[in-house]
Amino acid sequence: MGDAKIIRYVFNTDNSDRGKRIDVFLGSRIDELSRSQIQKLFSKHEVFVNSAVCEEKKYKIKVGDSIEVYFSVEDEYIPKAENIKLNIIYEDEDIIVIDKPRGMVVHPGAGNYNSTLVNALLYHVGEDLREVGEADRPGIVHRIDKDTSGILVVAKSKLAFDSLKAQFSKHSIKRWYYALVYNNFGEDSGKIDRPIGRDKKNRLRRAIDGENPKRAITRYEVMERFGNVVLIKAILETGRTHQIRVHLTSIGHPLVGDKLYGSKKDKFGVDGQILHAAHLEFVHPRSGETVSFDSEPPEYFIKAIEKAKKLAGQK
Repeated sequence: MGDAKIIRYVFNTDNSDRGKRIDVFLGSRIDELSRSQIQKLFSKHEVFVNSAVCEEKKYKIKVGDSIEVYFSVEDEYIPKAENIKLNIIYEDEDIIVIDKPRGMVVHPGAGNYNSTLVNALLYHVGEDLREVGEADRPGIVHRIDKDTSGILVVAKSKLAFDSLKAQFSKHSIKRWYYALVYNNFGEDSGKIDRPIGRDKKNRLRRAIDGENPKRAITRYEVMERFGNVVLIKAILETGRTHQIRVHLTSIGHPLVGDKLYGSKKDKFGVDGQILHAAHLEFVHPRSGETVSFDSEPPEYFIKAIEKAKKLAGQK
């Protein structure tokens, strides 16, 4: 173990946070810490509200409160540069657009300290990236799950970081995914508008109307049907953690391979959801022009479709 480092989080609250207990709020926002670790922050004077120390775990948040959290972590939390090959779709002085492979974690965290996208980015971009965003996840403005493949954009400058974070916050960024799901649909398209929060019984999961729920909207379009398995396009209007997986499961269409939200036994024999981030569109932070990027489904996704066709007796 090396010397301790300080990680800082800043949260600016709005009307949707009014009246929430601060410990519950922080538990829903800081994935790296357990409930007990969140509780200890208060006794260690590591939580501040409007620049004043907050020792009251049950403090009810007010609109406009500025909440700061400081906690010490060991060197494992501070990512190291690693020479890992990246599939770069586009890069300039402000942004880098990556086609992330399935199985790669976006940033270091509990149980995943090495071989993440951030480790690879630090090697490719260099040490200047550490000046952009948070110390444990430099440049990261959004995430996709470990077993989800596809496009994400990373900020290389403070200008880009602030601009992209604002666009994601306003839900102005357009993105859609391909997903392979179970159970046929009675319609060709639909919309799911259900709030998502942390599962009250399992911190690894999210749930409809869970802890500290946020409005979440997913639209979907049926692309192709293979008997009881369907290929869909899922369009995000918001970007909550596990949103597509939670929403589709909530209407009876769990993703193929998703053992966290679907069946533990999956007839496709895959470990992880069949989900690919295929399209990303946003305003470039410097030029102000709208830019868009696309990624074709990779080999694992194509093989899953071929198996779905075979199981349905299709060619």
